[in-house]
Amino acid sequence: MQIDRELDTRGLNCPLPILKAKKSLNEMASGQLLKVVSTDPGSLRDFQAFARQTGNELVEQQTAGTDFIHVLKRR
Repeated sequence: MQIDRELDTRGLNCPLPILKAKKSLNEMASGQLLKVVSTDPGSLRDFQAFARQTGNELVEQQTAGTDFIHVLKRR
């Protein structure tokens, strides 16, 4: 998977990871991939809802230790 941009939101709580992801996605071209790393357990649910609401595709979600990793594809 070719990640075009990575965003580290460790230590930030909702809604900051979503807001920062939204800002990054707005600066990206259609089809590019954004990887967001968060430590907020609620981010799993938040990014699912964000993808549904915005039309951006949630390609992958995984947990690695205390990190929650989300990969979004820009619509």
